[in-house]
Amino acid sequence: MTDLTPLLAFRWSPRAFDPYAELTRAEAATLLEAARWAPSVDNGQPWRFAVGHRDDDTFKRILVNLPPGEQRWAGRASLLLLVAHPRTGHPMAAYDLGQAVAHLTVQATALGLYVRQLTDLDRVGLAADLDLADDLRPYVVVAVGKLGDPLSLPADLVPDETGLRHRRPLGDMVLTCDDAPR
Repeated sequence: MTDLTPLLAFRWSPRAFDPYAELTRAEAATLLEAARWAPSVDNGQPWRFAVGHRDDDTFKRILVNLPPGEQRWAGRASLLLLVAHPRTGHPMAAYDLGQAVAHLTVQATALGLYVRQLTDLDRVGLAADLDLADDLRPYVVVAVGKLGDPLSLPADLVPDETGLRHRRPLGDMVLTCDDAPR
């Protein structure tokens, strides 16, 4: 691997969160601050967050709008964030939202936290249960927490959690570049 910063090299998306670890309000604020400083088209910052700490109402409302298979592990996270963007406005809002979540993820890694993103969610249910404004589109749920024991997960999730991480070779992703690794 090239000389990649450890914040990126060691980042991964676990399902095994420590069900007893709690994030402080200050840690959550730091994650949101990192997202706030993400680049966006015309500095529009179109992302919006609903923040749920484990066992509060927002967390529970987010959790019940995830598929049952995801609820099995997501309920162990310290924090569930619903990230939304305006339905109207700049066509790059979803791209910008992704930048904000990426910044949040790198900041989480710097704090010794882990992040897993979920895109399979009940968007209509989330909008209703969180009383979101009509112009906001729920886009992704972000689970954040400290790493837990992978063997505490349901048996069908353990192989993915404990297996080696794989990435496609860089040459598979680069369309044109004379000096791209092959």
